[in-house]
Amino acid sequence: MELIKTEIDDLYIIEPQVFEDNRGWFMESYSAQKFKELGIDIEFIQDNHSLSKEKGVLRGLHFQLEPKAQIKLVRCTQGKIYDVTVDLREGSPTYKKWVGVELSAENKKQFLIPKGFAHGFLTLSENAEVQYKVDEYYAPEYDRSIRFDDPEISVDWDIDKPVLSDKDKNAPLLKNSDCNFKY
Repeated sequence: MELIKTEIDDLYIIEPQVFEDNRGWFMESYSAQKFKELGIDIEFIQDNHSLSKEKGVLRGLHFQLEPKAQIKLVRCTQGKIYDVTVDLREGSPTYKKWVGVELSAENKKQFLIPKGFAHGFLTLSENAEVQYKVDEYYAPEYDRSIRFDDPEISVDWDIDKPVLSDKDKNAPLLKNSDCNFKY
């Protein structure tokens, strides 16, 4: 496994080692031991899996407030997505900055997203499956969203009319949210 730093501290892309031959391929998508060797000591306690049937589905930007904030390890196991995370840690030198990465079944990359970040993705193919591990259970009372098109953040999704849930259509702007992350 290779740990690739991004322009935001503690935000990483992980490239697994893939063993390929005429039969297909094999990879370890997660190894607590290998993560520890890379300096990442996280106890994941829940796996989530979603399917988006259409190209152009946008899910996000989502997070859970403290004390139920989550670290996420995200990968796309079928199709292709544009995965985005935004630093919402007030006082951070990268506050309101975002990073986007293409995750796909083909490239097998993963995105390790720390607490204090909002997360979302745009499907770039039909039937995109996303799986992610978290270190905190889902807590509906702490579940929050902010607008995917918040002008203070200005994520370049490169889409005019994404397919959105009602929750995401009605999400507040960051300035109107009760986000409680501190750096």
